[in-house]
This record gives sequence, structure tokens and C-alpha cells, in this order.
Amino acid sequence: MVRPRAFGYNPETAATNTFQRPQDLASAAAAIAQARAEFERLAQALGSEGISVCAVDDSPDPAKPDAVFPNNWLSFHDDGTLVLYPMQSASRRLERRQEVIDAAVKRLNFKVSQLIDLTRHESEGRFLEGTGSLVLDHVARVAYACTSPRTHPLLVAEWARELRYQAVIFEATDRTGAPLYHTNVLMCIGERAVVIGSGSIAPGDRERVLTQLRDSGREIIEIGPDEIEHFAGNMLELGTWDEALGDSRVLVMSETARRALKPELFAQLSGCTDTVLAVPVPTIEKLGGGSVRCMLAEVFRPA
Repeated sequence: MVRPRAFGYNPETAATNTFQRPQDLASAAAAIAQARAEFERLAQALGSEGISVCAVDDSPDPAKPDAVFPNNWLSFHDDGTLVLYPMQSASRRLERRQEVIDAAVKRLNFKVSQLIDLTRHESEGRFLEGTGSLVLDHVARVAYACTSPRTHPLLVAEWARELRYQAVIFEATDRTGAPLYHTNVLMCIGERAVVIGSGSIAPGDRERVLTQLRDSGREIIEIGPDEIEHFAGNMLELGTWDEALGDSRVLVMSETARRALKPELFAQLSGCTDTVLAVPVPTIEKLGGGSVRCMLAEVFRPA
């Protein structure tokens, strides 16, 4: 996790992110203070569930309004692979900092076996924004991606070849017909369940995606446009360990997402994981256009 320092509404990213809303707080300083408080609340809540957290401070200069979303520029994998990603927004390319990588490696005992650097594609106008663009089934080794200005299909295919995943590429739009900017706003894959807004997927692609998801053996939990707009697709299931319980799963979401889920959907979801953790991050959601999942660059410790 990257502790925000210059957080705020970024018009550069808002061009492709319809979840962002302009700032209406008294001042930029107030927005930053609220975002930092939300960040600390999430980090503390994760720690209370026994999840190891590496929180790295954003650097003061240059200003990086979206640094709180590190999952878009790097990913860690269980074979020791580290991937760096090409970002559409020039302001977001500044977020790639070796200090963040070094801190995660040290704090979480990650051993880098290979580096895959895709950032060269930025000069060609092709982008792939990490586990925002990609939602991964690590068991079946399938990478799901909806195309958008931030998710180029050729890069999805290149990523899949490099990491030996099957790529499932499709189109998905919001209720106005605009492409959904990241795949992780409409789907989440956990150990026992998949949350999916399949109604947002293009009709020609929908059944192909659903068939692939059903083949994984997980329970399919459908959400609609209202839930998607309230970040109910933007969740992440993390692993932890307890002496009494052994290995267990914690599904992390925002309080906004939790409130958007109908009781029957929440009950279905709760039955597919060990613990549900809902944390309020309303300022980060409104101004940044991302939620809890976007704030977490999960680390798979090499086996």
C-alpha cells in the first residue's frame, strides 16, 4: 500500500474513468487529510485480521494524485516474477518508484526471480494497468481483461504468454455505453466464488466469459450496474493464518460496496469466504475513482 501525500481529483485520468467526481471539499488539503485517514483505517483493519501490510509513504515531489493505487503499476507473483506496467496517464507513470518495490521485498520477504518490464509500450500508445486491467484466476491460470483505452488486447496477450496464463479478452461498458476503464470494477475472483457484472459485458462476449468462469467450479455471484457503480465488483480476497483456525480467507471491500449489496447477495458472498472486511474509503472512491481493491498490490510469496 502507498500512503497518499498529494491525493486529489485528477482530470487527466477522469477522461477515461467515469467513477471519478470533481472535488467539492473546502480545500485540497482537506481531501488529502481525509484520504490519509481512510488509508490508515484500511491498513489498520487489515492488520487486525492478521494480514501482513507493507505501507510505503508516497514521495513529496513530484505530486502524484493517484499514488494510493499501486496495483496498477506493479504486480507480484508466486514464482517470484515482478511485472511493471505501462500507464495511460503521464502523471501516473511517476508512481513507479524503486523504493516501493524495495520496501515490499524487504517487509514481505518477496524474492524476485525475474522482472517483466512492459513500460516500453507507453511510447507506442499501448497500455495495460496491472491488476486493474487484469483480473486473475491464479488456480486455473486464466487472465480476464475487458478492453479499454487503458487495456490493450495485444498487451493482454503478451502478458499471458510471458506468465503462461490463458487470456480471456472481452468488451464491457457502463450504463451509458462507455468502456469500463478497468476489469476489476466488474469482477472479483476469490477461492470459492466469482463476483461478476455480466450484464455489462458485450452480448457477443458474455456467454464465453461466463462459461470460462463456470468451468472454474466457483460459485457465480451476479451484480448489476448499481452495484458496479458503488464498487461492489472492486473487492479482493486475501489470505491469512491463525494458530487456531489455520489458513483462512478475508474478503476486503469498501463500506460503499457493502451497502450496495442486497442482503441475499451479501449472504451468498459471505458464505463463500471466511471473513468479510468492509472499510469506508469514500473520499478515495469519489475523487480517485477507485476503491479498496485498487489500493492493494497483493504479494504472493514465492513457494
